[in-house]
Amino acid sequence: MAKPLRFRRSTGNWTLARVRNDILQPLDSNLGAEMTRPWYAGPDGYDCRRFEMDNGDIALFCWNGSGYWLGNTETPSTLWRTNKFSFAEVPDAVSEWAERELLAQLHEESPWLAEYPHISEFFLPVLLSKDGRHTSREFLREYAAGFPDTDPEDGLAYYEELLASGALDDRHVMAGKLGTSEHLNLGRMRSAMSEFTVAKLLHEQGYDVTPEIEVSTGHSIDFRADENGTGTLVEVTRPQPPETRAASSAVTSIRETAETKTSGQLAAHDGGVVLFVDCSSFSDAQWRDIVRERPEVRHRPAVVFRVRPGRPVEGYTKGSVPIALPDGVDAE
Repeated sequence: MAKPLRFRRSTGNWTLARVRNDILQPLDSNLGAEMTRPWYAGPDGYDCRRFEMDNGDIALFCWNGSGYWLGNTETPSTLWRTNKFSFAEVPDAVSEWAERELLAQLHEESPWLAEYPHISEFFLPVLLSKDGRHTSREFLREYAAGFPDTDPEDGLAYYEELLASGALDDRHVMAGKLGTSEHLNLGRMRSAMSEFTVAKLLHEQGYDVTPEIEVSTGHSIDFRADENGTGTLVEVTRPQPPETRAASSAVTSIRETAETKTSGQLAAHDGGVVLFVDCSSFSDAQWRDIVRERPEVRHRPAVVFRVRPGRPVEGYTKGSVPIALPDGVDAE
């Protein structure tokens, strides 16, 4: 799977003549390309150019001796061996200029995203990535950002509220979880958004949320939820409904999915992690079956829950969960 957009930094003496020769010429020969002035003024001290390809790809390049390249197109060979950097790892002025250019491009291509500025900004490296720009936008708009039986506007508003809160400030880690595949993988993308759902639940309960916590086993746990100097590790999993997997029922589905998680990553960690089992992919009828049976998920403590935007969170716990939960989650 390809990666979200990142900068390439090229040391050396860049000039406009070199930009024309080493960047524009190969792009034009291979794809058909036009080099123009950027839409917005570049950072002080830098020369900047924009490249628009006949196939709809775009790229940016700015230089003040060294150069910074960013684009969702093929990389010119002169930049192949350069190091890559996230938006947070390049000079602020360069990052802010490039982000302004790309947000304008994104909203020109998909005007509906302009109504969700925090989603647009947070997921920008994916929404304008080389391989994932079409599938990621389709997922958000056509599949309500992962909520079945939900209006897209409600699903997008749910995550817009989370990202507007500033609860997740590490875009480089979290945005890439949505993925940049050319082919829509609904199950994987829904699972990725479950981490955002759990982050929202924890934030609303007053916790500070830190993603991707490395532990001594060599694994990474999805979150640490901190409150008053006390931290709790949280892992998230999202079972798929039985119609999309070889499971006979919703109850069987959550058991099998949880077993995969608990027999591997959580077993190696040997306790100390709260497992959140997100059942948001299940229909109302399937969820009623789960609530009625309250099946074990082969790990304690665990929270089995379901979310629908605009409705109270529902769920139940297994074991003693050391985290405050919404009122709709029944403690065992």
